[in-house]
Amino acid sequence: MNQITKQPIAGIGYEFIPKQFLPKGKDEYYLRNKQNRSGINYRKLSALEIEVLVRNRNASDNWNNILVSDAFNPELVKNCKFFGLVRIGKLEPYYLEFHSIKLQVGLYNSTIISCDFGENVVIDNVHYLSHYIIGNEVIITNVHEMGTTNYAKFGNGILKEGEDEKIRIWLEVCNENAGRKIIPFNGMLPGDAWLWSRNRDNDQLQQKFKEFTESKFDKLRGYYGKVGDRTVIKSCDIIKDVWIGSDAYLKGANKLKNLTINSAPEASSQIGEGCELVNGIIGEGCRIFYGVKAVRFYMASHSQLKYGARLINSYLGNNATISCCEVLNSLIFPAHEQHHNNSFLCAATVMGQSNIAAGATLGSNHNSRSADGEMIAGRGFWPGLCVSIKHNSRFASYTLLAKGDYPAELSIPFPFALVSNDTANDQLVVMPGYWFMYNMYALARNAWKYIDRDKRIDKTQTLEYDFLAPDSMNEVMQTLQLLEQYAGKKALDENIDTLEIPAGIVENSKRKVVVLKASKSYQLFKELITYYAVEQTLQFASTVKYKTADELFAQLPKKQKRSEWVNVGGQLIPVTELNSLKQKIVSGKIKSWDAVHAFYATQAQHYPQQKLQHALSCLFELTGTAKLTKENFVAYLQSYLATKTWMVEGIASSRAKDYTSPFRKMMYETEAELEAVTGKLKENSFILEQQEELKQTKAAVQKMVKQLKL
Repeated sequence: MNQITKQPIAGIGYEFIPKQFLPKGKDEYYLRNKQNRSGINYRKLSALEIEVLVRNRNASDNWNNILVSDAFNPELVKNCKFFGLVRIGKLEPYYLEFHSIKLQVGLYNSTIISCDFGENVVIDNVHYLSHYIIGNEVIITNVHEMGTTNYAKFGNGILKEGEDEKIRIWLEVCNENAGRKIIPFNGMLPGDAWLWSRNRDNDQLQQKFKEFTESKFDKLRGYYGKVGDRTVIKSCDIIKDVWIGSDAYLKGANKLKNLTINSAPEASSQIGEGCELVNGIIGEGCRIFYGVKAVRFYMASHSQLKYGARLINSYLGNNATISCCEVLNSLIFPAHEQHHNNSFLCAATVMGQSNIAAGATLGSNHNSRSADGEMIAGRGFWPGLCVSIKHNSRFASYTLLAKGDYPAELSIPFPFALVSNDTANDQLVVMPGYWFMYNMYALARNAWKYIDRDKRIDKTQTLEYDFLAPDSMNEVMQTLQLLEQYAGKKALDENIDTLEIPAGIVENSKRKVVVLKASKSYQLFKELITYYAVEQTLQFASTVKYKTADELFAQLPKKQKRSEWVNVGGQLIPVTELNSLKQKIVSGKIKSWDAVHAFYATQAQHYPQQKLQHALSCLFELTGTAKLTKENFVAYLQSYLATKTWMVEGIASSRAKDYTSPFRKMMYETEAELEAVTGKLKENSFILEQQEELKQTKAAVQKMVKQLKL
């Protein structure tokens, strides 16, 4: 039975805060007055102004509760009903134009309950507008219901006075059984979400994260919703308990409830037709269009949901796009793309620079007795067309999954690998280093494009987009050890093509697992380690002063041991530093999320030096040497240039396949048509840029050799 109560009309717009939650000596407007920072001096209406308002078919329960600025024009308020305390700023005889729609400044045809308005707003045909603070030059037109409750939380997972713990909003990321749930809060970075979702065996740490979150807010009831300057809201049905930043654009949304929509002049957020968003936080610069449904979600800045996408119990990182498909219970790091209607992602941690193709079904619990399976994918994860995998599965960096229904759980330790399900021979096939051998163009261009597309305003976390970095190179080092373990160094040096790994290690099955091009990938990875170390050394050398090789080498890190690293929301951090952070949180030395974010910023400053140290330690471990000398550095530089050369040649040759393959060319009648559609290969800007960079690198290396008199 619907509980509908009858109350006197005189109560509309008053006692917003229930008496039991009103602090002693405070009125119901005390929080509203703190929130309103417009600086407008309000006054009561004059008798003439009231007369004009009445003539224009306006009504108020108490005209003394309508306060206005000195520049108020009563002729610009028509056919409105006012209840409670309403404060109106400057209204001038202008119109506001946005996207070819021109609307006269003023308040028209609306029911307004206890709201504050900035200067020169347009409020037209808003059937119910309650308890909002509206900024300057805001347009709100054709909205059915827009209101704020006294217990509004605006998408944050907090509780207000008198509320029970069971109503708290959690995001059940990474796992369907809520075992890794986190509390969303405005300003949550991808690293925060990852830290909280892990470390489930550390009760003290988990409790600290909850305390950090609750300390960012108070439990007071009575906060109003806000709409920032120049925001435009039109043709929406229901907007309830929504905080909206400046310069946002909301059009045609069905339902927006319990949200924070961050937006700014330099990063406007937009929500479009048919969207239904409940219990979420939206970062600045986000785009949400065309029938999207999202519930219990966090969208970090400059991410996108489009074309009927479903996002539920998930965190979507910065600069990510999800279209059409369904994503549940997932934690997705920045730079993720998923564009197709028939892809599905569930109970996953995807560590960024990822692309999920059509027909991909990632996450099935049919091989388990409960909904507790998970998937973890390192950076650069790319499941191809029509891929199906099971929980639990784990993938090293830059794993490419070929088409297939993978019958059992996978644990792929080899980075840059192509993984195939060979049903004809009933075996799993893995090719480490595939990207370097056959698609160098895509690998290099993806690293470049993610840097180019990083539109974040807040870059507290330094995101790593280079494919050769501490996480992937540790996996390279592990791969060398694994190949030696299963084949032996001698066999690998003798150029063996295939290697069989015992069943039950890479795949949870009894069938064979075959590693293709074992020797080639072995030699390739050793070459990459040298390249990685020299690249980092050259970058370091460009930032310091030296005259001789000894002076340069003396400034290099002295630590020899290779360190373990963790991808913390897209930022790579040494395990030792991360452990120190957790200890400081538990001990109380770090007391807030702001302090955690300061840790990220500090790590970002240290990262170039830490990465250099890691690169050199990888080289020393590979070669068995303890330091750089003039003699071995000459060899390393020569190896580096050779690797750089074949990388650039590989970038060009892998792209050239699209111009030489008969199955590519058959779509076009002539060579000219091919170039008109795809562009001329010789004019490819990315290839030209890489070739120019190679020239500069060769010159820089020659200069260094000469300078150091090597």
